[in-house]
Amino acid sequence: MGDGHDRAAEIARLQAEIAALRSRVADRDAAAELGMLFDHMFEGIQIIDRDFRYVYLNRTAAEHGRRPVAELVGRRMEEAYPGIEQTEVHRVIGRCLAERKADRLLNRFEFPDGSAGWFDLRLSPVELGVLILSVDVTRERAALAELERSQADLATTLACMADAVITTGTDGLVTSLNPAAVALCRCTPAQAVGRPLADTVRIEARPGHPAPADPAAGLLAGELAPGSLGEFDLVAGDGGRTAVDATGALLRGTDGVVGGVVLVFRDMTAELALTRRLEEGQRLESVGRLAGGIAHDFNNMLTVIGGYCSMAAAEGPGGVVGEGLEEIGKAAARATELTRQLLAFSRRQVLQPRVLDLNGIVEDLDRMLRRTLGEDVDLVTVLADDLGPVEVDPVQVEQVVVNLALNARDAMPAGGQLTIETRNVELDAAYAREHAEVEPGPHVLLAVSDTGEGIPPEVMPHLFEPFFSTKALGKGTGLGLATVYGVVRQSGGHIWAYSEPGHGSTFKLYFPRAGAPVAPRRAEPARGPEVGGDETILLVEDEHAVRRLIKRVLAGAGYEVLTAGRAEEALELCRAHGDRIGLLLTDVVLPGRGGRELAEAVQAGWPHVRIVYMSGYTDNAIVHRGVLDAGTAFIAKPIRPTDLLRSLRGYLDAPPPHA
Repeated sequence: MGDGHDRAAEIARLQAEIAALRSRVADRDAAAELGMLFDHMFEGIQIIDRDFRYVYLNRTAAEHGRRPVAELVGRRMEEAYPGIEQTEVHRVIGRCLAERKADRLLNRFEFPDGSAGWFDLRLSPVELGVLILSVDVTRERAALAELERSQADLATTLACMADAVITTGTDGLVTSLNPAAVALCRCTPAQAVGRPLADTVRIEARPGHPAPADPAAGLLAGELAPGSLGEFDLVAGDGGRTAVDATGALLRGTDGVVGGVVLVFRDMTAELALTRRLEEGQRLESVGRLAGGIAHDFNNMLTVIGGYCSMAAAEGPGGVVGEGLEEIGKAAARATELTRQLLAFSRRQVLQPRVLDLNGIVEDLDRMLRRTLGEDVDLVTVLADDLGPVEVDPVQVEQVVVNLALNARDAMPAGGQLTIETRNVELDAAYAREHAEVEPGPHVLLAVSDTGEGIPPEVMPHLFEPFFSTKALGKGTGLGLATVYGVVRQSGGHIWAYSEPGHGSTFKLYFPRAGAPVAPRRAEPARGPEVGGDETILLVEDEHAVRRLIKRVLAGAGYEVLTAGRAEEALELCRAHGDRIGLLLTDVVLPGRGGRELAEAVQAGWPHVRIVYMSGYTDNAIVHRGVLDAGTAFIAKPIRPTDLLRSLRGYLDAPPPHA
């Protein structure tokens, strides 16, 4: 009995030990499984006791701390990470330990190895101290920072854009405007955001350009294709109207879902103005070509009319015939001036420029202008002391100043003030973009201003057109300002007019500043008597009447004259008589080979022959932009016989070429 009881008790004890052993084994397995689970968690788990000592860390927490678990468990935080007691995370842990309240912290932690990371920490009080769950958000913070930089860059880009950018949501309400859009719509962002675009600006079609009623709604509904939306006018709430070129597109998220619309409006005001100026310039250029061609033919006829009148007047008797010839001569002189103005407008006259100071021209004209303008016009000159030099034809610029001054006088019938001003200016790239004919750089300004009646707005677009005049019939040809325009443009300059009706007008002439110093003034040659000679002159002129007249004039003065109508004929004469030909007088424009090519051939074969060109206009044969090449002898048609003889005598008496 006793043995049986003892055996049963032993069995029960063994069974209890086996059960306890099994329980301990099960607990260890469970703990191991739990540890493995914690180590594979995305969040870091750590327990800090009241002495700021690491009690537990899972593998993720150790990785966050850049240290193995074994180096951290049992150590105080400041021992593992010197200086951590000065950080925000240490302060928040201390507050959680003291107040026993949960907390949260987004913290940037710098490690001893120089690396750093951002961690989202959630702190909860537990029996041992503080339980901290940590998530490494370094990549997310970097992505967020990059996004913020991109947004800042986008905001800066939009702020710097000259184009107006407006975005709307899918409901058609405005969500944003860049500064250019605020200026275009003439409103504040608060007045536009959250409201339909139509409440801010009104869209109106321009002639020949249809306009969408609501571009945002049209894009969202698929009625308009993304891209160009056309040209139309935007009318702001205050009535301000701006011509724009619009483009638009749908805004889509990364999932492809449409989130709104972006509209871009480019202000076309300056472009349209430039287009109008270009069209005006092209129109004037076309008229100029026509005028130049007419003047060329007309000059040949005037040469004949004037020449024979002069000869007949010198030889014929007085009386009615003499008076008639005198009137014909006066009419020819007036027609000559008319063709000169036509050539100036068309930029086909010959300029003989030199580097000079515009102040000298104004000073030379001062006395004559005061006498011409009359006592009721007060002439004021404001001349810059340090004025830069320009390369222009002084005679033509004098005529420009006189024309502008006389126009100003006519605009001040009751008197007033005329101001002529000079100064140095710098025309920048922005100004050149708005004025297609301008090259940016240093210029010299010559401004002529009056206090007269001003120019009506409807007249301004036609100001420089030939034969356009607001003066009474017989009071002007309408070529004054056209001549001014032609001279300035042919000189490489730019002219700009401004006027306020009732307050006066200003004409600003800009000439490129010359790089060379001012040339000394040339003394005008004395006009000697009409003198002939016995030299042989080769005359080349394709107009039969002109050729016959000039031959008669030269032969009458004692010269031997050989004549040709074409360059090929002239070269044949040179081959036959080249040794005795002293001067070649050739028209610039000839059929086939031109006067310049003929002169080059003659100089190559007979270098002793002097070359003199004559023409009613240049056709760029012996000039560049109508500017005479240096050292080139030139006679402008029409010319009186006496002046022709004086000029040729001067060229023949000059030192021989290639001496």
